[in-house]
Amino acid sequence: MKKKESFIASYVSGITDTAGERYITIFNYFWPELITAFIVSSLLGLVNSIFIGHLRSTELFVAQGVATNFLNFVQKIAEGLSIGAVILCGQHNGAQENAQVGRAATNALWTALVIGGAISLAILGFASTIYSFYGVSQSIIDQGAPLLKLRTCATFLSFVYFALVGLFRGVKNTRVPMICFALGSVVFIVADYAFIFGKLGAPQLGLLGAAVAAILQYSTMIAAAMYFMIKNRYITTYQITLLPRIDLNAINRILQLSWPVMVDKATMAFTKIWMLRLFARLGTPFAASYSAIQEMEMLAFIPAIAGAQVVTFLVSNDYGARNWRGIKVNIKKTMLMSSVLVSGILLFFSWYPELFFQLFDKTGSFIFIAAAAFPMVSVFVIFDTFQLILAGALRGAANVKTVMVTRLAVCTLFLFPASYICASMSFNNPLLQFIMMYGIAYLSDGIMGLVYILWFRSDRWKSRAEMKNIKGTYVTHYRKRDSAPGATRQPQA
Repeated sequence: MKKKESFIASYVSGITDTAGERYITIFNYFWPELITAFIVSSLLGLVNSIFIGHLRSTELFVAQGVATNFLNFVQKIAEGLSIGAVILCGQHNGAQENAQVGRAATNALWTALVIGGAISLAILGFASTIYSFYGVSQSIIDQGAPLLKLRTCATFLSFVYFALVGLFRGVKNTRVPMICFALGSVVFIVADYAFIFGKLGAPQLGLLGAAVAAILQYSTMIAAAMYFMIKNRYITTYQITLLPRIDLNAINRILQLSWPVMVDKATMAFTKIWMLRLFARLGTPFAASYSAIQEMEMLAFIPAIAGAQVVTFLVSNDYGARNWRGIKVNIKKTMLMSSVLVSGILLFFSWYPELFFQLFDKTGSFIFIAAAAFPMVSVFVIFDTFQLILAGALRGAANVKTVMVTRLAVCTLFLFPASYICASMSFNNPLLQFIMMYGIAYLSDGIMGLVYILWFRSDRWKSRAEMKNIKGTYVTHYRKRDSAPGATRQPQA
């Protein structure tokens, strides 16, 4: 048996290997997802936080931070549900089964409608309880609960939209989601400004203006997605119908692939809920600092989010051709591109952090804490980059349960108890305690990434990826050009 290379040697050889996609090809997939991730995961939250900061109230800033923190948890469930559509559509697209692509997309949409509706109703009924869980003051609860209730409309629409996006990403079309998100972002920013401050003829709603803007944003994106489905003839090419065609086997396959992803994404999002709850125990300024740092780190983290999306559909399509070597090479190349960009952005922000954090803190109540902690905690963000890219690759290979179990185990056995112990200890310097708690969260990401690397090096992911989780969807007959090393189907127009 050939001796395996060391981690570093394997990585270096992989980034120069010609078995996978060329860097220019990966970049052509990467940059639309980069823009999409920037809009969805960072830009809108960043702009909204700056607008709320201009209201000059630390309590309002924390109230919107709690809402953003919790709704990020819900959005991860919506994204996880769409992964089932991405994987199934990618598998069928790689096998050139157009009708099966459309069937998977239709069933994914109606599954999202049911699950998204149930979650939205639950949030509507327990908004105040959710805020109470964070341990914030009653004043923050009173100001934040109405915001969370109104945001349930946008939450439901987000489930619908991410189900539609699953089709486009599954057939390797990343430009349409980018355009949809861009249109939605313009609507959100204009509406957010108008309804928060009462400009452009809109009523002045303050904090509630963000909820109205989110509703308008997702309504616009859904309309745009439907337009491009019709314009690009996806409805006829893939025989898509929006009428419910109940296919229990197809729904079961979607849920088999999606529920582990929903659980693991929700687990990671819950860690942010957990950490914000612990930071709130240190005082309102520390809770506000955490929310502000999250906005800055999310802005730097968007290349990793984009890379994870790209590597998921690259792996799913290469898996259809059983191009095992190409899968590993593409993972390493995507990881290189993402990590270089993330590190560069973090270094830029760490040069003079006070300049950026003053955008959120107009009262000067927490800028010192955030600016002092940011450069130190940012060093560990690279751990999160590695684990996110590798998790996306494992999902593309249908090893969704591996990711779920790893995240649950690491968070349950290490992150939650270690961070709680650290929060319960007596520190003379609360800033040091804040940084240590933050570091524990990123150390858990490093442990996850190490587990994923070991799993890939064992090659056990191949046997798990085959018929086990996607019964009835795998086809062994491909055109010769699709089974060649490094070959993939081109994106649809």
